[in-house]
Amino acid sequence: MSKFPVSFWIKSLLINLLIVVCMGVLMRYKIGFEFPYFEQRNILHAHSHFAFSGWITQALLVFITQLYEPFLTEKQRRKFCVLLWLNNILSYCMLISFFIQGYGMFSIAFSSASILLIFAFALLFYKNSDSFPESLQSLKWINAGLLFAIISSIGTAVLAYTMTHKITNQFVYLSSVYFYLHFQYNGWFFFACMGLFVAFANKMNIEIKKEKTIFILFFSACLPAYFLSTLWANIPNWLYVLVLLAAISQMYAWILLLKNMWGKLKNNQLPKIVYFLICYLAIALSIKFMLQLGSTVPSISKLAFGFRPIVIAYLHLVLLAIISILIILYMLVSKYIINRKWAEFFIYCFATGVFLNELSLAVQGISSLFYISIPYINNMLFGISIILFVSVLSLLITQIKKEKYRLLS
Repeated sequence: MSKFPVSFWIKSLLINLLIVVCMGVLMRYKIGFEFPYFEQRNILHAHSHFAFSGWITQALLVFITQLYEPFLTEKQRRKFCVLLWLNNILSYCMLISFFIQGYGMFSIAFSSASILLIFAFALLFYKNSDSFPESLQSLKWINAGLLFAIISSIGTAVLAYTMTHKITNQFVYLSSVYFYLHFQYNGWFFFACMGLFVAFANKMNIEIKKEKTIFILFFSACLPAYFLSTLWANIPNWLYVLVLLAAISQMYAWILLLKNMWGKLKNNQLPKIVYFLICYLAIALSIKFMLQLGSTVPSISKLAFGFRPIVIAYLHLVLLAIISILIILYMLVSKYIINRKWAEFFIYCFATGVFLNELSLAVQGISSLFYISIPYINNMLFGISIILFVSVLSLLITQIKKEKYRLLS
């Protein structure tokens, strides 16, 4: 059986992350300085769709395939690899089409095709899951993640329908957008990442006590937690109670996981960079779950969702400070990152850039609540985006240079 080309996909993923960050730099430059070329809205759509599909989803699909590769036949492995290639190609097609035309015939066609590809990957995974050992704790997390990825497509379908039929109902539009986002980052992304984390813990012989309870709490809370995004719509009292219970369940599950894992990870003599990133993630996730619990207060929820900077700050918290950092952490602990001395330095730089970006967005969001203008905030965010770009570019260069050295030696 031919070996899964992990090294190739790691470099490909870093290139995709570099493109995501580069688009962020371009957007920040257009906001802070005069730059009439390109449509800002089109860049935003290209940036967000490629971040979801070309960076995060592609990384998760690659790692899931690699994780379960030992239990696949050569024929099955080839099918998964074809889907990886197709998702990467479709991601670039979405990037280009959204950049040029925004929401149009081609961009909608490519994004629809990418949704169908996730359906195909999930179907192939479920079909072959009989060959995976039932003892693998990560399996139920991955299965749940793929299920939520499929559910999230309902939001996209409704959104596409409203656009093609020119329906301008703001409630339907916002509800469908938040539906897609919720089941992507709180469903597909979170559960798939948890599956990878559980697999890492098992590999390190770290027992996760009450793991089934933690899974049940997170899984059962995911659907009602969607309505945290719609509290501004004055939902009925019985549904509000479910939403409150979901937020409490998620917080309790997170505390349970943190309590069971913290001492074991600390005593495992992990490398400094790994321990740093785990602490980083623990703080970011704690903030996320506390914010979700706080948003159950209707007045706070209406304020938060009424100010765009706060929404952007929250999305970056989840997608950058949590999901992206966790993906990079998984690359490190799986020893996919080579030339560790320099690579670790640039990962520290990237993590610092993410923190500064989140801090600036939070300050901008909070100040907007009081209608206070922060001088030079857009210039600061542009500068931080440069830090992120240079960090990812440098990390990519270290991987390419080291690989060339290996081939020549």
